[in-house]
Amino acid sequence: MSSHTKPRVIVLGLGDTGILITTRLSRNFDVLGVSTKPALLSGQELGTRLTNPAQWRASYFIALSRFKKLAKVPTIHGRAIEVDRSSRTVTIEHVDATSSIESYDFLVIATGASNGFWRHDRSQTQAEIDQELDDHARMIEAASTIAIVGGGATGVSVADNLALSTNKTIHLFYGKETLLSDYHPKVRAWVSRVLARDGVHLHPHHRVELPNGMTPTALTTEPLRFSSGQEPFRADLVLWATGITRPHSGFLPRDILDDHGFVIVDEHLLVSGQRNIFAVGDVAASDPLRSSARNWGWKVVIANINALSQGKPSHKRFKATPYRWGSILGLQDRGLTVFQPNGRRFRFPASLATVLLFRGFTERYLYGGIKKQ
Repeated sequence: MSSHTKPRVIVLGLGDTGILITTRLSRNFDVLGVSTKPALLSGQELGTRLTNPAQWRASYFIALSRFKKLAKVPTIHGRAIEVDRSSRTVTIEHVDATSSIESYDFLVIATGASNGFWRHDRSQTQAEIDQELDDHARMIEAASTIAIVGGGATGVSVADNLALSTNKTIHLFYGKETLLSDYHPKVRAWVSRVLARDGVHLHPHHRVELPNGMTPTALTTEPLRFSSGQEPFRADLVLWATGITRPHSGFLPRDILDDHGFVIVDEHLLVSGQRNIFAVGDVAASDPLRSSARNWGWKVVIANINALSQGKPSHKRFKATPYRWGSILGLQDRGLTVFQPNGRRFRFPASLATVLLFRGFTERYLYGGIKKQ
């Protein structure tokens, strides 16, 4: 055990999952949270982030100081640069360029993954994040024709929300015959009909060539070129949502990572070969869809840390679903449509979704209360 009176848990990454784990473990453990951002900056609902920034910020960009259950939890604004398993320490580079070495009894890796221009692991201040959000909004506003590359949930959400809320011409390019390959066939069919009805120009079987072989990490303006043989396509702005992710795991030993850099975990979300290190969320190779963030992986980590701290074996197992589920299009004027793993869907009216889901379930139950600004 560390020198602290309670077992010490370090949680690397304070996104949705990291916050849920931190706030609940803080009841019985000495918890330290580490985040590259001074706020919860969610990677969800990019469509509404770009088309309705004010609404999106209210639910997905929340200063850590506003979480009531984080009030007594120490946090470090910075990033992990090394984990030493023999000494049970993490070296952390703070946002002010200083560093510290922190000891742990249990370590939780919830550092996520990068994807496109909106998800990355750079340390940022509140002002830098605000500026980045404003810059993206201005670029969207200035464009008349927008091309979106990628047929996953992010590309679909952005395409539909831009088509509904602007007078811009929206084109969605994807390499397969259908959209949303990780979702139930019923979901794919329904969403395709909605996109066509809402005026999105769909371009299946278009395999876009990645500039320099990599997904751009910024909005671009160069013409799209296709390895599938179609003529180049020019838009005022190109948004890349290819689904190619880069795990934030460069600070970890190679022997606990798979060939793509994701953290190898067992059914208990314990890191391979470790008895006191867990990984959860997009950084964890928990299942083919890496879905532990959405499928209650935080509960698995909490239960097993509690058990191990009492000398009991980890017992709670993570169970993945065969298909992705949840909201795809986000909160729109016509409501919030939520999909289940079996393809069924149900819709909440916009006002009900705001009051019951965002304010009631998410802010009060999951987060334990959010202070007013």
